[in-house]
Amino acid sequence: MSSYNLSTTTWDPKLLKKIGEATALEVRATGIPYTFAPCIAVCRDPRWGRCFESYSEDPTIVQAMTEIIPGLQGDIPANSQKGVPFVAGKTKVAACAKHFVGDGGTIKGINENNTVIDFHGLLSIHMPAYFDSIQKGVATVMVSYSSWNGVKMHANRDLITGFLKDKLKFRGFVISDWQGIDKITSPPHANYSYSVQAGVLAGIDMVMIPSDFTEFIDDLTLQVKNNIVPMSRIDDAVKRILRVKFVMGLFENPLADLSLANQLGSKEHRELAREAVRKSLVLLKNGKPAARPLLPLPKKAQKILIAGSHADNLGYQSGGWTVEWQGVSGNEFLVGTTLLTAVKNTVDRTTQVVYSQNPDADFVKSNKFSYAIVVVGETPYVETFGDSMNLTIAEPGPSTISNVCRAVKCVVVVISGRPVAIEPYVAITDALVAAWLPGTEGQGVADLLFGDYGFTGKLAHTWFKTVDQLPMNVGDSHYDPLFPFGFGLTTEAVKK
Repeated sequence: MSSYNLSTTTWDPKLLKKIGEATALEVRATGIPYTFAPCIAVCRDPRWGRCFESYSEDPTIVQAMTEIIPGLQGDIPANSQKGVPFVAGKTKVAACAKHFVGDGGTIKGINENNTVIDFHGLLSIHMPAYFDSIQKGVATVMVSYSSWNGVKMHANRDLITGFLKDKLKFRGFVISDWQGIDKITSPPHANYSYSVQAGVLAGIDMVMIPSDFTEFIDDLTLQVKNNIVPMSRIDDAVKRILRVKFVMGLFENPLADLSLANQLGSKEHRELAREAVRKSLVLLKNGKPAARPLLPLPKKAQKILIAGSHADNLGYQSGGWTVEWQGVSGNEFLVGTTLLTAVKNTVDRTTQVVYSQNPDADFVKSNKFSYAIVVVGETPYVETFGDSMNLTIAEPGPSTISNVCRAVKCVVVVISGRPVAIEPYVAITDALVAAWLPGTEGQGVADLLFGDYGFTGKLAHTWFKTVDQLPMNVGDSHYDPLFPFGFGLTTEAVKK
């Protein structure tokens, strides 16, 4: 139920392991024994459309977050051989560490582009979480669409076979990304037999082919017959795939376990998601200079305003990879709590709650609100559709902030998968909260705004002033952020 970025800012591996356990149960309930998670990308530039899938710009945090793997797959036995895949039974799923390697380091954050970095940089920034994943028995590794110093990762034998399989002793299977081998050539599929040869010889064991699988089989069969691809390479792939299937118990239990159906969206899992929301929100500002802190907000007030495009939209709260590939808008397809509903659930019954998505300044001034909550941010996206060179909040977000915050005390809640351009609005806000993508559990946001719990989250990604500074990561010589890596104000819970 929880969406992306949750627990990124909690820096809480134990919580992430619990999320992995809950996810495994829900995935298994659908009859699927395999999940394409975790994404262990190290996002070095928020302009990348997949930055919201990355735990941090800091490889040590991403390493710690691989604790989701034993959550998904189960704890690896103490005497287990390094690199051997492990799945603990019918309530666990095979995990997939992705995207190998350097997906988060491309030039200007352009998706599937080129990561230009020396081998030492690759090892110290983008590789560390793979060491941890393999130690924890990750069953599969997915290859990245991106290139490393101009060489497509899907054709990189040195890194897939030489490093991952031979040096790191990874014994699970390597899977391509969706149409990944097609994209070895530019344009994709321009020389498919070459793509098949390059991908399979690089060490890819399982190929993700969305539509024309017979073409792949025919091409590969011909290449084996003509000794272009040696039979030993086929044997290696088959052995690895079967090893994972055996350890999953797939042959003994091939079908869905219907007794797990009650796990889907269960109360316990929603509570866990809500906890993850609470722990991941980051308080960036609380009170204007020399003024008292605005948060926590009083539950009892005469009349309060809730405004903004994201205040009553579960689709927007959840982001991409939700219901549909690119996500959805609105509340029709999701069961959960929007922030508007959460506020209504939380405030005193005598408090009048007024909701206006994009009120004009006169409306705000004339209503004499005690305070306002403005909820704005990014609309859902995934992959290349999320690449953004300006990282601005789309209208009417900025005008809603201006109309409301110039007229009444306001907290602005930003719903986004990454740091966005908010510097122009910080001065006029009284309080500012990075809520990331809280998914279905908007109540977790209200838990903090009204002081049922205190803010504890810290930034796992540097918050820039302007996009001209990018890429800018902690430790860079030109480091001059709006809010630095690790920043996060705290509040105390209000005593009941």
